[in-house]
Amino acid sequence: MDEEQRRAYWLANTALIRNLLIIWALASSVFSILLVQPLNTIRFFGLPFGFWMAQQGSILIFVGLIFTYAFQMDKLDRKYNKK
Repeated sequence: MDEEQRRAYWLANTALIRNLLIIWALASSVFSILLVQPLNTIRFFGLPFGFWMAQQGSILIFVGLIFTYAFQMDKLDRKYNKK
């Protein structure tokens, strides 16, 4: 792999990490802490949505982000012939 491909690979890798971290920050900080009171007016599975996000939703989102990262990195590795 030449230098240009290596650079493109790492730019794509860091962009993916940045985007997933932004989603994680929104889920764990904004929706679970900062907006918990307004979200509590919504019922979800019989619970206030803000409470559910703080207790279960942010964990499920985090696990989903792990699988998304693994899937996207596999695609990226195949694109740039990494093993």
